[in-house]
Order: sequence, then C-alpha cells, then structure tokens
Amino acid sequence: MKWLLVFMFILNLFATAGDTVLFQWKWIRLTQEALEQALFITLRLILLVAGTSILTLTTSPIALTDGLEKLMAPLRKLRFPAHELAMMMTIALRFIPTLMEETDRIQKAQMARGADFESGNIFQRAKSMIPVLVPLFVSAFRRADELAMAMESRCYHGGEGRTRMRELHFHARDLVASLLLLLVLAAIILLEKLPL
Repeated sequence: MKWLLVFMFILNLFATAGDTVLFQWKWIRLTQEALEQALFITLRLILLVAGTSILTLTTSPIALTDGLEKLMAPLRKLRFPAHELAMMMTIALRFIPTLMEETDRIQKAQMARGADFESGNIFQRAKSMIPVLVPLFVSAFRRADELAMAMESRCYHGGEGRTRMRELHFHARDLVASLLLLLVLAAIILLEKLPL
C-alpha cells in the first residue's frame, strides 16, 4: 500500500501544472499547486482505503448488501437492478482489504527471493512492481472464479423473490449518525468555498 501511495504522490507532484514554482532543476518543476494536488490525492486514497477497511471489518457482507439495496430501493421503480448493484459494490468493497493482504504477502515472497523494491529511480521501482502485479491479478481472478462458483452452487439468481432472515430497520442511532454525516459534509463544502 505504501508504494501505491508514494507512486500516486510522485505522479501527481510532477504531472500537475501550476504557476507558483517552488523548485526547478533542468526540466523538473515542482509547483505549490502540484504539491497541494499530490497531498490531496494521496490523503483521499488513504481515507478511501481506511474507510472501506473499517466498513468491511465492522459490517458483515450480508448487512452491507441489505443496507445498500434498501438505500437504492426507490430506483427499482425505474427498473434499476438495485440488488445486483448492491451485491457488486459489496463484493468490490470486501475485496479491497483482501487484495491489500495479498499484495503484502506476494511482496514479502518476492523479497525473500531477492527482489528489491526500494532502490533505483521511480521507473525502476515501478518496473520492479511487475512481478507483484502479475500474481496479484492471477490471484484476484482465481478468487473471483471461486466466488462465482460458490454463488452458483448456492443457486444465487438475483434479487427477485429473495427474502431476508433479518430485516433492517431505521433506529434513532441511525438518524443521529446520518445527521452527523450531513453536518460533516456541510462543513467540508463550506470550508472548500471559504477563501484561505
């Protein structure tokens, strides 16, 4: 994960144009706008991974699917496949921590075989990640195939006619959490609009 963060930071640091030059050496230019953009994108990625990890570690996949489906229930009137989309989102969220663990495991195995991920310039480091990415993709496809077979063996056929063992209900604590989330969102929007 740290290599992805470093790569995203460096990529945005030198790929974003700006007017306020902080450092320049030959063709390499570092601007204040690029630094802000790199920090913003990196922090956004950290929050995305941390948020999905917390969500998937504290909520069962079934409860997550049920909640997402209930949230998108009004769209069913427009013949929108709410259950299928909720299932796809849940599977995708559930796979993020699994893929992170798999990446770490593959990286450690490659390092045990003598791979070096820490030396060289950015292009050499990116090239050294290829032996990690290939097994990661193979593993992801294998897990997806196993999941498809497991769903098929359990006669999964979509949301039509499916019943719930436990129905979700909106409680007072859900209302409080929703209001807090809306307040945080409003604060973020206001802070972004205010000149600093």
